[in-house]
Amino acid sequence: MSLPHAILTALVEKPSSGLELTRRFDRSIGYFWSATHQQIYRELGKLEAQGLIRALPDRQPARGQKKSYEVLPAGRAELSRWTATPQDPKPLRDTMLLRLRAAAVVGTDGVESDLRRHLELHERQLAEYEEIERRDFPPGRDSTEDRLRHLVLRAGIDLETFWTQWLRHALAQFAELPGDEPA
Repeated sequence: MSLPHAILTALVEKPSSGLELTRRFDRSIGYFWSATHQQIYRELGKLEAQGLIRALPDRQPARGQKKSYEVLPAGRAELSRWTATPQDPKPLRDTMLLRLRAAAVVGTDGVESDLRRHLELHERQLAEYEEIERRDFPPGRDSTEDRLRHLVLRAGIDLETFWTQWLRHALAQFAELPGDEPA
């Protein structure tokens, strides 16, 4: 996924200013694709220069007023093209897994406590996703849009479930380690 396509998706859903996009990213798309305020503004400029979005005309021009953007037909076509294009899964790159591999040769100092910290973080994220699911996807919400958005949320729930289970397993393995000696 790329930031331009994330922004186009958000703007197709609802025309927004850069600040509104940043807030919306924090509450939805940001769970699986993060971007800083500066990255979003930089990308808005590029998308506008490419003719994929446009700034909406101001109702009352005022200095320093925020611009709102909407997707143009070319932007919708680009988003449709990108959505239809097959993409390979990305390989997993996880620092914790690399650290465990390194701990096998240099010792495990600090790793177990960080595994516990990661478990707490993943448990909190899982609880947040489950609350969103209860709140936003009650039985009977089965429009195509709802089903696809729920699928994205389910991916987050399933991923956090995986990590919490794996971290519990890893901590159980740590409890059985004979000492802190490298292999």
